[in-house]
Amino acid sequence: MARRLTGLTVVATASRPETITWSEKMGAHHVIDHHHPLDEQLGRIGLPQVDYVLGLTASEKHVPAIVNAIAPQGKFALIDDPETLDIVPLKQKSVSVHWEFMFTRSFYQTPNMIEQHHLLDQVADLVDGGVLHTTMTEDFGPINASSLRRAHRRVEGGRTIGKTVLSGFGEGDAWPP
Repeated sequence: MARRLTGLTVVATASRPETITWSEKMGAHHVIDHHHPLDEQLGRIGLPQVDYVLGLTASEKHVPAIVNAIAPQGKFALIDDPETLDIVPLKQKSVSVHWEFMFTRSFYQTPNMIEQHHLLDQVADLVDGGVLHTTMTEDFGPINASSLRRAHRRVEGGRTIGKTVLSGFGEGDAWPP
């Protein structure tokens, strides 16, 4: 999405050949290994400082490298739920931290709650127009105890690529019950 909708150079992180390939297929210009210092790898690909960092998972683990790599007055956005997140080291560079939770507007009934509807409409239009593509890579079928256990084991194994989903309900099942 970042590559398709912005002029940014997109750097993704992945560590296995299949996840590197998938990241490139999804639009990353470069892929670096999240098991090694991110700031050092960014320097090796000619990006010693970056203006934006998006933390999707394990953000707290990468803060020291982010502090080194992010440019003064850069922006650090995240969506994950770190147990702790010490952002004090980002102060010297005046880095702004942006945390996104998609249900904030509805949870707090904010005055701009309708904006979530507009954002989702825009995403739907981009999907319908073929600009954005799903990140779903595995569909374990209808929601039932068996498929839920299989999907859960797969995700717990820590070797998924993209999103693992359960879709629909079994024959005769209706929602709500």
